[in-house]
Amino acid sequence: MERTAQWRMRAAGLNPYLLDSLLALTSAGVAAWAVYNDDPHWPAWVYLLAVATALPLPWRRRAPLTVLALYSAAEIALTVLAHSANAQVPLAGVIGLYTVAERCSDRVRWSVLALTVVGNLVGTHSPNGAVFSLLTSVGSYVFGSLVRAQRQLARLEAERAQEAGERAASEAGRAVAQERARIAREMHDILAHAVSLMVIQAEAGPVVVRNDPDRAIRAFDTIADAGRDAMVQLRRVLGVLKEEGTGPQLAPQPRLAELGEVAERVRRAGLRVDLDVADGLGAVPADVEATAYRIVQEALTNTVKHSGADRAAIRVRRGGRELEVVVSDNGRGVAAALGRTVVGWSGGRGLVGIRERAAACGGRAEAGPGPEGKGFVVSARLPLGADGVVERAGG
Repeated sequence: MERTAQWRMRAAGLNPYLLDSLLALTSAGVAAWAVYNDDPHWPAWVYLLAVATALPLPWRRRAPLTVLALYSAAEIALTVLAHSANAQVPLAGVIGLYTVAERCSDRVRWSVLALTVVGNLVGTHSPNGAVFSLLTSVGSYVFGSLVRAQRQLARLEAERAQEAGERAASEAGRAVAQERARIAREMHDILAHAVSLMVIQAEAGPVVVRNDPDRAIRAFDTIADAGRDAMVQLRRVLGVLKEEGTGPQLAPQPRLAELGEVAERVRRAGLRVDLDVADGLGAVPADVEATAYRIVQEALTNTVKHSGADRAAIRVRRGGRELEVVVSDNGRGVAAALGRTVVGWSGGRGLVGIRERAAACGGRAEAGPGPEGKGFVVSARLPLGADGVVERAGG
């Protein structure tokens, strides 16, 4: 806390030791003025004792209890040796007691307060003087305690915010890593299929080239299509997967035609699902179909788990050279403050996964409240391979 306070003061252009030195000079001047105002004919050593009460203040942040003890020793000596000097204003004592209340441990703070109260009651000869001393002492102690509590609260809030940020970053990073691993496994299956198809057709080519030239031409066309498809997929995911290594788990790639099975499974879970896949989508790259399938699957999973909805709708359309996928529900939605695109969403592993899947095939995804803040909508726009990708033909 001490270092943080000093750092903030330096950042604001203030040197804490310079500031405390100015406080010491001011307190020394006030003490000397009070002695002079009491009796201009006091000897020099009385003025020196008055000034000595304020001299330790530049070190109050580093050793608050020692500074207060030195002030008290000089003040007691001044009171005992020069009784009529009691009228001075104890500015240095107020600052010292405030610093102890702000910076020392609870045991030290309460002990100092008790000694201060007893000393004021015993060492002050008039009721008015005792009341004044108690008010200044207790007031400075209370003020220091309030500042201490405020700083502790601010530090606690800052620590909580930092921990929350670290947890969110860790969760997001973990979700991204897991999603990249899943993408890598799926891409391995697609590429393995493409390479296997190329190898089979290439091995069959020399056999049929003499006996069935038309079949050989189709085989070579299949090899070319599969190679182009594999190259496009590699370009799309290389930036995402270039640092990741994983042991692939092979599984058939899902297709848009299988969305009916997903919808039916969700219906059996008690959620009404309306599926609308437009006719005439044309040739859709295999990775785009797989991504669309997974986005729908993840969005429906989130609906079942989190939304409280009783109805969901799936819409798949072709918009120019993009495949548009929209999944909406009539659930409780989210607060407006959280109605942000998936790109800026730090929480929610499913939403992060949707973003990663869309980005892996060159598309984009968004998620947020539905119309008028009701329900929740996940939408994605996935490119349909305008660079020449075509559906792989059967061999």
